[in-house]
Amino acid sequence: MRVLVTGGAGFIGSHLAERLVGDGHEVSILDDLSTGRLESIAHLVDDPRVDWHLGSVLDPAAVAAAMAGCTHVAHLAAAVGVRLVIERPLESLQTNLRGSLTVLDEAHRVGARVLFTSSSEVYGRNDEGPLHEDDDRRIGTPQVSRWSYSEAKAVVEALLHAHHRQSGLETVTARLFNTVGPRQTGLYGMVVPRLVSQALRGDPMTVYGDGSASRCFCHVDDVVDALAALLVHPEATGRVVNVGSTEEVSVEELAHRIRAVTGSSSKIEYVPFEQVYGPDFEEMPRRVPDTTRIQGLLGWTPAHDLDAILRDVVADLRS
Repeated sequence: MRVLVTGGAGFIGSHLAERLVGDGHEVSILDDLSTGRLESIAHLVDDPRVDWHLGSVLDPAAVAAAMAGCTHVAHLAAAVGVRLVIERPLESLQTNLRGSLTVLDEAHRVGARVLFTSSSEVYGRNDEGPLHEDDDRRIGTPQVSRWSYSEAKAVVEALLHAHHRQSGLETVTARLFNTVGPRQTGLYGMVVPRLVSQALRGDPMTVYGDGSASRCFCHVDDVVDALAALLVHPEATGRVVNVGSTEEVSVEELAHRIRAVTGSSSKIEYVPFEQVYGPDFEEMPRRVPDTTRIQGLLGWTPAHDLDAILRDVVADLRS
């Protein structure tokens, strides 16, 4: 295959590009480095199977140049992280909506199969669980940036579905639940690298809210295994698939486990959400995926438990 990875210098994108090259495929990487890092793909750019394009998914010419000759597209370019979405809502909406439209239009023109990485944020306020792909969405007002992000991801999912039904474009949507691992930064609100960095420095470990909110964290290597398989699996065509771990942990427990893994003496401090994100922020008490569909399609289950994930993140940040 020849695969375009948009956002290929980002956290997940760089791991996916690396995996595809390792599997013997040609890879085209498009990234504007707004949140991606060139050092994440420095070991790839001199490979003759890799074409590196500095550019934005908002630029049709850049997208067309990067997609030339590609049979598949892994569309990962997006505004990511709670902090980034709240602090730069306009840029986030433009990237997630107009950028995705540009990528889909070009993929339709050249007939490339598209894998889109959506988000568990699509489920909105639905904190029941485990959450199945066909469960209802519960969304708050679009005046809250978190829900405008959720809406943008859902609209792109709808665009993929419409393209598949109306134009016959091969598409698949992967809804990711809290992917973590090496190369992830805590700059944009990602809780695991932020808490690990604080613990390694001996700084107070800041838990937002009362720490009771629970999440499921999946190792980036496991997520990339799933994405690489979904990219080509014929029975995934036209479908939405949850990708994530089902090992649930509260943020408070997460902080204690990070402190134990790092051997840190950092104190855990509780900070109100509104102090960090402003008065309009809403937090979801629970996010747990139902992974029955992906297990049935691929036989996929995560190989890394939370302790293994934390050890990898600690080793990466220490280095």
